[in-house]
Amino acid sequence: MNNEQKTKIESIVFKKLIKHLQNRTDVQNIDLMNLSGFCRNCLSRWYSEAAEDIGLKVDKDHARKVVYGMPHSVWKEKYQTDANDDQKNKFENSFNKDH
Repeated sequence: MNNEQKTKIESIVFKKLIKHLQNRTDVQNIDLMNLSGFCRNCLSRWYSEAAEDIGLKVDKDHARKVVYGMPHSVWKEKYQTDANDDQKNKFENSFNKDH
């Protein structure tokens, strides 16, 4: 596999991950953080950082729109729920504060 093929595969996988997360609006970011240590907002930040690495400026709102499939404020209004005590406790006890 050459670098171009590898990059194309990685791009396809990233798009599938984003589409999957856009379809799974029932999965809250805190659940993702508690399970995997990253969430949609992390992906948005990584997207902006990757753009910067190649000399492009992608602001936080645009990156979040790419990941959420809509403006972040719309997603929050439509799908975000308040974290329950169990979710908050798991987050506080397992999340790496240096993240």
